[in-house]
Amino acid sequence: MYDIIRQLEERRARARAGGGKARVKAQHDRGKLTARERLDLLLDPDSFEEWDMFVEHRSTEFNMDKNFVPGDGVVVGHGNINGRLIFVYSQDFTVFGGSLSETHAEKICKIMDQAIKVGAPIIGLNDSGGARIQEGVSSLAGYGEVFQRNVMASGVVPQISVVMGPCAGGAVYSPATTDYVFMVKDTSYMFVTGPDVVKAVTHEEVTQEELGGAITHSTKSGVADMAFETDVDALEQLRVFVDFIPSNNLERSPEIPTNDQANRQEPSLDTLIPEDQNESYDVMELISKVVDENYFFELQPDYAKNIIIGYGRMDGETVGIVANQPTVLAGCLDINASVKAARFIRFCDCFNIPIIMLVDVPGFLPGTQQENGGLIRHGAKLLFAFAEATVPKITIITRKAYGGAYIVMGSKHLRGDVNYAWPSAEIAVMGAKGAVEIIFREDLIDEEKIKERELEYQQRFSNPFHVGTRGYIDDVIMPHNTRWRIIRSLRMLKNKKQELPWKKHGNIPL
Repeated sequence: MYDIIRQLEERRARARAGGGKARVKAQHDRGKLTARERLDLLLDPDSFEEWDMFVEHRSTEFNMDKNFVPGDGVVVGHGNINGRLIFVYSQDFTVFGGSLSETHAEKICKIMDQAIKVGAPIIGLNDSGGARIQEGVSSLAGYGEVFQRNVMASGVVPQISVVMGPCAGGAVYSPATTDYVFMVKDTSYMFVTGPDVVKAVTHEEVTQEELGGAITHSTKSGVADMAFETDVDALEQLRVFVDFIPSNNLERSPEIPTNDQANRQEPSLDTLIPEDQNESYDVMELISKVVDENYFFELQPDYAKNIIIGYGRMDGETVGIVANQPTVLAGCLDINASVKAARFIRFCDCFNIPIIMLVDVPGFLPGTQQENGGLIRHGAKLLFAFAEATVPKITIITRKAYGGAYIVMGSKHLRGDVNYAWPSAEIAVMGAKGAVEIIFREDLIDEEKIKERELEYQQRFSNPFHVGTRGYIDDVIMPHNTRWRIIRSLRMLKNKKQELPWKKHGNIPL
């Protein structure tokens, strides 16, 4: 017995050592933590239960039968974050470059299967050189098995990918099918083909960072939801983020008690909207002043800045917030903003998170670039996502709500539950100038008549009362009461039930 115990401890020590001191040092020299160090920071102390520590690869080709490391390059198991059960895998770049083998994939699939069974989130810490070349198609089959489970888990349990090193080739499609992708600046990158292949095929000279770094994916492609400075920063913020989302699709997000009064008024919001309708304002001020403790966790802050998405709490419960940002493109909807908001809304609907829409939108962004890029199809994604959502949906129109953009941004016509307008709301097909140019073409040569017609149009539509007579808004509220009115609506909608007609699934315009 003592001999077996001694062997057990030796095997554990070898597994914990990863690829050895030299490779661990190289990992640290790159500014990266090891797989186990990352888990120590992410999970509550002494909560991690590791599975398959002793698993080794089965490959015999290319001298692999002479090179075994217990664990085979990935640490898997379950633990707690702020007391809540989480399943996690952390790839170890010090062991075979974190490359995925058949057994490496089996380990990941085992914890994914278990997470789906028990209803707990899955977090993947990705740091891998890709498929293990020595295993050929067996490693590719392993990726396929992981992808299949990503798809099966989608909408059942939240899936979060944290890319903390290389992620290339087929490896990128696992993070791409998860709900959120976080990256680390300067040390992580994602691309289907690397710089050398790009140069050979297209003759472009590009660095790894330019091609698929954290800045690229969080500002240009929209692949990444957040880009953090260091491994430590990413893991600390991930612990904060997890508290906003539920464990599975049958539960609600954790309720966090707050001392922030539900009926707190914000008099400064009464002067947030400028007198000049063409002047912008920062909608972040509105968001921060209505959520609990003024805390808002923004997602994709540097991508499609004309729309803001993220999580806050109201009355202690998580809400998803979508808001037009007048300081960028006047808050217009374009291709990127539409896709950004649609994907966020669909996650909220999957996981029982109420949606708050803050609307100040003059329309969809015009131009050949947008039209040629498929603005109609991409804009329809936002329409589809909101119309399909059955969670509580509350809309506040602060100023402009014009044309088709008015409809897709949480209108009553797409089954918005509660729709409020501020006194400054302007709800119409288009702005006064454009409308007059179409309706009163014969008066265009007379400047005085043009001004009269514009004033007439503004008086009719530059207020919420015309829409109110139709029942398209439920009430005109004072800005300083916005927080209280939203919370009262959330309380009323807490037990909302809405069934969709039976179908296998909808066909969102991808």
